[in-house]
Amino acid sequence: MTETNKKERRMSQMVVHSGDVDLAVSCHGEPHNPTIILVHGYPDSSAVWDPVVDILKHHFHVVTYDVRGCGKSTVPGWMWDYSLGKLSEDLQAVMRAVCPTQPVHLVAHDWGSIQTWESVTDHRLKARIASYTSISGPSLDHIGQWVRNSLKAGNTKALGGVFGQFIHSWYVYAFQLPFLAPAAWKLGLDKAWPGIVKKMEGVEHDVNPTQRKDGVNGINLYRANILPRMGKPRVRHTDVPVQLLVPTKDRFVTPALVESCYPYAKNVWRRDVDAHHWVVQSHSEWVANCVSEFVEFAETGRENPGLAKARVV
Repeated sequence: MTETNKKERRMSQMVVHSGDVDLAVSCHGEPHNPTIILVHGYPDSSAVWDPVVDILKHHFHVVTYDVRGCGKSTVPGWMWDYSLGKLSEDLQAVMRAVCPTQPVHLVAHDWGSIQTWESVTDHRLKARIASYTSISGPSLDHIGQWVRNSLKAGNTKALGGVFGQFIHSWYVYAFQLPFLAPAAWKLGLDKAWPGIVKKMEGVEHDVNPTQRKDGVNGINLYRANILPRMGKPRVRHTDVPVQLLVPTKDRFVTPALVESCYPYAKNVWRRDVDAHHWVVQSHSEWVANCVSEFVEFAETGRENPGLAKARVV
């Protein structure tokens, strides 16, 4: 095989159909290696994973895709098409297309992580998911249960935790308003976004050519899921090995939300890092190394000392 053919084999693109939506999927590395699927959050596209992909692709089959409504993927017809159930169907369609016979390893950030919990806690998919690395995106059902239990407890610490998270989540309530958030993206927030992220996070955020589309359409993630799931949270358990990567300076997700999965996940590892929300870009090498070690453990059963120290449950 020539050097050119090797490079072509290491990166390929495809379109995966999921109902009425076409998902833009990119595959990196050799298909015979363990498959890792990276799911991006809001208001990003799959390009947010590029620094992590560049590290992982040498040893793994790494797959990214633009979630529905974002990047090069098509836009659904209405708000409820962004429900967690639909998002899980998308992930399953990608899994079937890129790795039809073997379990895959899932890694997700922000809303990508929130939506991926839907699949990880689905007992029907247990055999298809070898491991899950969650970054700054807890399950809405776990959050709902945590809020209910905290309010029932009624003590100062529990109520303080809920109140503190409500303050961190101010933008969630703003997204429920009919016109405010979409108008902001259309009136210039898309162009200002890289500068805002740099100021907040100290991270160079590349200009995204579909940023306006991603920002406007992604608001439906909040509108279709927050109130239904928080109002009637389900009890969702999982036996899938879960690794939590926790940026301790995250402006949006508090430690209490990260820990909301503890009663429902049978096997949990947690690694903290002195970083902000967009840790996948600011600390891409650290993220990639944590993912590599966890995937290696899930594949072989060999737990290195660093990972053993991170075990929670």
